Amino acid sequence: MRILLMGPPGAGKGTQAEKLTEILNIPHISTGDMFRKAIKDQTDLGKQAKSFMDKGELVPDEVTVGIVKDRIKEEDCKNGFLLDGFPRTVVQANALGKMLEDLGIKLDSVINVEVPYKDLIGRLTGRRICRSCGATYHMIFNPPKGEGVCDKCGGELYQRDDDTEETAKNRLLVYEKQTAPLLEYYNNTGLLVNINGNQLMEEVLAEILKVLGK
Repeated sequence: MRILLMGPPGAGKGTQAEKLTEILNIPHISTGDMFRKAIKDQTDLGKQAKSFMDKGELVPDEVTVGIVKDRIKEEDCKNGFLLDGFPRTVVQANALGKMLEDLGIKLDSVINVEVPYKDLIGRLTGRRICRSCGATYHMIFNPPKGEGVCDKCGGELYQRDDDTEETAKNRLLVYEKQTAPLLEYYNNTGLLVNINGNQLMEEVLAEILKVLGK
């Protein structure tokens, strides 16, 4: 099964993606995770990506598209994958469509997690991420059992530079201008399904699984 998970920053895509990939036994392809690893390793790409991410801006298409294509061609994506954070623009969506066509595959479903703007700021500034394994938590909606400690690996939890209120507002503005048009794009393909993300994590997951026939 090949799924695209959409929604504004703070909608809970990362948490849902983690659960879905476990249940469906497919890899989670997150451009954000790829970029953060490159930043941690201080590669040239990582340094370039960080300059954009710290301001809440999108990483240039040519960089993002190349990384995703290489990832999809890996062996563990043979039976499916879940895309999270890509595409973010109509240009990237067209590039993805051509990429998949070249590989002889297609998307099965596009899931859009909807959350009102007023709730997104609190969600974004409350997020914490594990430095070791990348697990995602929220101090209100999905808190760790121990303060500042990852439930899975015991790693340190931290707040990303792009999770401050100022940057969060800019990220939402960028999303509205550049990514929201994708909803119309995928709605026209008949693949788009909207999910109410303003409910308990388990309820959101149940709705998504029902859409996927699981």
